[in-house]
Amino acid sequence: MNSLTVDATAQGAAPGVGGGGTDSPPPPTTTESRWNRTVHKIIRGNVLVVVMSFVFAFLIGSLLIVIADAGVREAAGYFFDQPSDTLIAVWQSISGAYTAMFRGAVFDGAGFSRAAEAVRDSGGSGTYVLMPALAAGLRPLTETLTVATPLIIASAGMAVSFRAGLFNIGGTGQLIVGAMAAGYIGFSWDLPVGIHLLVALLAGTLAGAVWGGIAGFLKARFGANEVISTIMLNWIATYLLFFALKTTVFTGANQSQPTSPSIADSATLPVLLGPQFRLHAGLVIAAGSAVLLWWLMSRSTLGFQFRAVGSNPRAARVAGISPARASFSVLVVAGALVGLAGAVHVLGTEKRLTEGVAGSIGFDAITVALLGRSGPLGIILAGLLFAGLSTGGRLMETSQSVPLDLVQVIQALVVLFIAAPPLVRTLIGLRHIDQPGAEARLSRAQRRKAAAATVDSAAGGVSATEPTASSADAAATGLADERSAGDPPDRGAPPPGGDPGRGQSPPASQDPADGTDPKEDPR
Repeated sequence: MNSLTVDATAQGAAPGVGGGGTDSPPPPTTTESRWNRTVHKIIRGNVLVVVMSFVFAFLIGSLLIVIADAGVREAAGYFFDQPSDTLIAVWQSISGAYTAMFRGAVFDGAGFSRAAEAVRDSGGSGTYVLMPALAAGLRPLTETLTVATPLIIASAGMAVSFRAGLFNIGGTGQLIVGAMAAGYIGFSWDLPVGIHLLVALLAGTLAGAVWGGIAGFLKARFGANEVISTIMLNWIATYLLFFALKTTVFTGANQSQPTSPSIADSATLPVLLGPQFRLHAGLVIAAGSAVLLWWLMSRSTLGFQFRAVGSNPRAARVAGISPARASFSVLVVAGALVGLAGAVHVLGTEKRLTEGVAGSIGFDAITVALLGRSGPLGIILAGLLFAGLSTGGRLMETSQSVPLDLVQVIQALVVLFIAAPPLVRTLIGLRHIDQPGAEARLSRAQRRKAAAATVDSAAGGVSATEPTASSADAAATGLADERSAGDPPDRGAPPPGGDPGRGQSPPASQDPADGTDPKEDPR
């Protein structure tokens, strides 16, 4: 039997059976498997979901544009007689609408040409033609940057709360109180240039922090849901603004109109490209807020506490972090950033307080933060994109008669698709990526296939389900050796040689002829 064991081991018995065979090394990683992992990572990543979300949103928007176009409907009436007219009308409707959106958001080629021709007609040449033409062509881009400035700052505040596990809906209220505080300082106080601006910005930031801190205190002290409290604080701030604009403190001599006096020049943000553009220094503050978000959430101890509470409040409590104190601090920091956005908006763009000073910035900031995955770079790109849709939609409405509400539909569709990544992958034919357990089942199948291939090669091509006699003998011998070297087998279990009551061979440790132990020498 020992010789059989040696032979079976030499022939390569199945791993873990017989004479102590060892597991074979896994097959080497091939270039194809690395390529598959890379492709799988791209498919599972956020970039593909975001890009395809915009593609699907614009496709649905194109369908709505076609339906609303009177020329397309007229051509569709005789589609079977002249189908080319309908196709041409559809193309002209869609391309004209999105071309107008690009012209209104990024670069106005027609405005560039008109400005260049006007300068040439007046006798100009060279740079005298180029600079005015560029100013006319790039004006839409400056407007997009102006609209994106407060949106990016407010989105940074929303991102702080989202990454800490709190859903802050109070962006509108925090932005309104920040604008009110900064605006009041701007038109009522008389301070030196520079100091006046800094004090107004600081007042807006502190007002937003206090307004966010109210919701944070209610949650930390009484366990109030931050969604409900921040929504109610939005309405309180809105009607507080309406009330303030009807008092002499905020209206001054202009009591017939619900607007405040203009911000003093010493408190306004300086323009960056001259008085013919609205782009102001708030753009620098927006870039700084993105950097602050990165440092706070990735490099600071306070940001680590925020993320720890957002990931697992119980584990954070065990580590010595108070979830209640962290929740309060999160909403204070978030409110401060959103309040800063309101101050920048009123001191740089609006220059006065009105009932609609907040617009839709507070709620758009929620969308931008979600779209940008609460990251600094993603927020900047998403803010520029949403601002471009807003500014480009105005020209699309005036030049192509496409309702501006379509832009809101596209924005809502983008958020809808981004909120459901499995839906996006299903639409592009990658549904199997989101099947639960697919990766685990695939890896187990690969391991079983590799083990079967190893057994087949060791047994000389015989299937693992039909072992040879030598392999069976080797398995029995190895099991007997292991039991003789270790603890005795359980008496209630059948012996390794089989059950004698069923006509099989008796145990190998007893002689069936005379009942003597074979280990004893009869001589």
